[in-house]
Amino acid sequence: MSETGSVLKGDPRIEKLRWSRRLSLTSRILFVNVLPLVLLGGGVIYVDAYRKQLLDERFKLALVEAQITAEALAGATPQRQEALLIQIGKEQRLRLRVYGPDGKLEADSFRLAPPSFTLPQAKEVDQDAFALQLDRWFDRVVGAPSLPDYVEPETDDAADWPELTRAREDSLTQIVLRDAPDGTHVINAAAPVGLEGDTLLLTRNPVDITESVRQARSTVALIVLLALVISTLLSLFLAQTIVRPLRELVQAAVRVRQGRDRQVEVPRLPQRRDEIGMLARSISDMTAALRQRIDAVEHFAADVAHEIKNPLASLRSATESLGKVEDPALRAQLLEIATHDVRRIDRLVTEISDASRI
Repeated sequence: MSETGSVLKGDPRIEKLRWSRRLSLTSRILFVNVLPLVLLGGGVIYVDAYRKQLLDERFKLALVEAQITAEALAGATPQRQEALLIQIGKEQRLRLRVYGPDGKLEADSFRLAPPSFTLPQAKEVDQDAFALQLDRWFDRVVGAPSLPDYVEPETDDAADWPELTRAREDSLTQIVLRDAPDGTHVINAAAPVGLEGDTLLLTRNPVDITESVRQARSTVALIVLLALVISTLLSLFLAQTIVRPLRELVQAAVRVRQGRDRQVEVPRLPQRRDEIGMLARSISDMTAALRQRIDAVEHFAADVAHEIKNPLASLRSATESLGKVEDPALRAQLLEIATHDVRRIDRLVTEISDASRI
């Protein structure tokens, strides 16, 4: 048995199998189970980066629009200002408001002309809607900062908009992002107008960003779902490739244990280069080694029986003759023969005992 173990240990094929098992079942199982998680994580990261990119582009656009509009309003008459507010608001789908030095609202494109967009009221929106719940869950997963709600003040003054105060104090355009009740974003851009203390508030509701993000998220969810289905099918296939050969090995091992067939062939699965193949070949080698040992024991038992049979027959003949012989010399000779046969049997037993320890 030790010789067989040493041969297997030095067999380059077995060593190669030991090395290759790290790239077999473990890697397959990990691939099948980790693939959907990797796609889900990558998809979440991609959608978050995509949303940030869209928002950054709109921030830059709002910054430029606010600065250009403020410069155009600075040198215009009140009538021209109103015309510009209406024209820009209609073309760019914006709401533009101008506040005087005292913070009072002086002009509003939504009052001068029909609104270019409409924000729903909070009471009109189902806050438990699936899309909104999914938006909130996604924001929690990516760790997005919570945004303040966009609420129109009852008395629309500059003091109601902190970005207007900062724009007037710093003489710089300010960008603020808020959430509308329907889950879309609202971008406010505040910029100083001229040197008189007027300020401009530009409001945009980029619903296309939310729609694009939700569409990208749906695409990622579809890909992950497809990967999950494929992973499930691959798992079932992988389970079959594991269970079927194991069942064959179990059946062969049962037949070997029951001893019903001396020629039971344990499948070696030479095409398998993984742990299952290693197990099959190890069991096959072990079965072959056990058969060799059993055959050796049977041959040894036959030889022992043959060796013991002769002195036993001689001893039986001598003891049977003792009761029939009256001649002292002949009786002494028979006793000597019996003693010699006993020594032979004792020596054989000793040799058998010594051989069993090897």
